[in-house]
Amino acid sequence: MTNPGWGPAAEGGGHPPQPRCVRHPDRPTLLSCTRCGRPACPDCLRDASVGKQCVDCVAAARASTPQARTVAGPPARSDHPIPLVTYLLIGLNVLVFAITAAQSSSVMNNQLRSGLFHDFALWPPMIAGNDEYLRLLGSGFLHFGPIHLAVNMFALWVIGRDTEIVLGRARYIAVYLLSILGGSAAVMLMQTDAVTAGASGAVFGLMGAQAVILLRLRRSPAPVLTVVAVNVFISITIPGISLWGHLGGLVIGAAATAAFLYGPQLLGAGTDRNRVVRTGWIALGAVAVAVVLVIALGVLRLRSQLGL
Repeated sequence: MTNPGWGPAAEGGGHPPQPRCVRHPDRPTLLSCTRCGRPACPDCLRDASVGKQCVDCVAAARASTPQARTVAGPPARSDHPIPLVTYLLIGLNVLVFAITAAQSSSVMNNQLRSGLFHDFALWPPMIAGNDEYLRLLGSGFLHFGPIHLAVNMFALWVIGRDTEIVLGRARYIAVYLLSILGGSAAVMLMQTDAVTAGASGAVFGLMGAQAVILLRLRRSPAPVLTVVAVNVFISITIPGISLWGHLGGLVIGAAATAAFLYGPQLLGAGTDRNRVVRTGWIALGAVAVAVVLVIALGVLRLRSQLGL
């Protein structure tokens, strides 16, 4: 999330060493094969009876299992996970940017003369004065220029795929959108004098989600926390970056993921799958209510300051 300028330069780069797929060394990943334990990207994992196994282990298992001779039929459906929501979110952000660039007749200054940018950008006085609450969510799909867009979309591509595979599509969407609202809520409360926009609040939320996932898997969250620390440092030291938008997204993304992964246990949901799922969504609802309360507090405070 950025106010005029471009977003956190470290979102797409400057990462410390992270586990990388054994078949694709250029792809960082938090996933691993449940059989051999080696890190693997989503494209190299297949569903197994327990967890997911890499293609090498799947092939080894097939080679060691006697195969009955059968008549050739249609090819089997590929079951490897596809992070469809992440790709759709990237496409939606690019589409919104293209619309604003077309409206302003400028790629580099797409915020100028764009009706969509004017209507969606997060400007707290317009929300407090005119009840334009769509800005709270819509601003998360706007970007100031192509560099801001590229940095955020690359970060989303790197971080979002593994997070989506682990959480599942519905929970992933919920965490993503709540992270945007969390960033907007923090801006409404702490940074009311700037126009902000960008998907980096959601990206920070996914970083928080990955840290919680690693803790739940009893793995060290140090690599993710290091990336977060670097990005927070950049947000503080480089002008034009919304620190509060980033921190709000980070906190709410982590809280929303914790609601799914720890909420059922804390609320005594037991082991029944349906009850666990319902309880996780109920816990998420509590996080959403907290976000709404912060937004309401920010609106009331700003209205008081403006004499409305």
